[in-house]
Amino acid sequence: MSMRLNIVPARTGIAWFRAGLRTFWQQPLAMAGLFFMFIALVAVASIIPVAGSLLALALLPAATLGLMAATREAAQGRFPMPSVLVSGLRAGPQRRRAMLVLGVAYAVGFLLVLAASTLADGGEFARLYLVGGELTPEIMMSDGFRSAMLLSMVLYLPFSMLFWHAPGLVHWYGISPGKSLFFSMVACLRNFWAMTLYLLAWAGLFFGAAMLIMVLTISLGVPGLINTLMFPTAMLLAAMFFSSIWFTFRDSFVEAEVSREQDTMMPDA
Repeated sequence: MSMRLNIVPARTGIAWFRAGLRTFWQQPLAMAGLFFMFIALVAVASIIPVAGSLLALALLPAATLGLMAATREAAQGRFPMPSVLVSGLRAGPQRRRAMLVLGVAYAVGFLLVLAASTLADGGEFARLYLVGGELTPEIMMSDGFRSAMLLSMVLYLPFSMLFWHAPGLVHWYGISPGKSLFFSMVACLRNFWAMTLYLLAWAGLFFGAAMLIMVLTISLGVPGLINTLMFPTAMLLAAMFFSSIWFTFRDSFVEAEVSREQDTMMPDA
């Protein structure tokens, strides 16, 4: 199977956003349940002493692929079964090995991002992320911690572009892990404005929901209710967000047999 990069107009980013919402609400119980299974899988892995955080990071590409596969099933009118979450590990030995390699690469890359953040605060942000601990207001307001968090966010942006499409390329097109990272980055850059509008739409929805909860709790005279409502709302919105990732992949790559002289990428799978 061959594939080529598909360049989409900027407005496609809004279409991806809407498709994610629409698909989630077509089967909300199934999609929300699978997302919470995804969260539980990562959480259980992370509680293993010492290696837990690394294992959780290494599972993320395969687990994200599982949610993409679930969305694909739902978008085609089928009910996504729980087994779809391990689709990336059931596609044969070659692709399973490639997915595991991708997971290790993700874990190593994420650790490098955290290692870079230690330059700003001596490792407090990285320690809290990997080991846990009490996140006090004093720590959050310190200049070093905020600088480390900002540096991590800046470095994570190109890192996330490397891995955004990579699980799908490995699973559905049989691309090698190294090539999948390259093609993922190129696809994100070539469809930069569509991806930007897509992410801005989701950021706007998260922000709007947070503001609505804040206004509602203040209007009711029970500001303490904000903490009770914010977490489940954020989890529900995150489930909707993950229901949209498949569409960004589906429209960024298409199956084709084309001339190498064209402006395409055509690795053999």
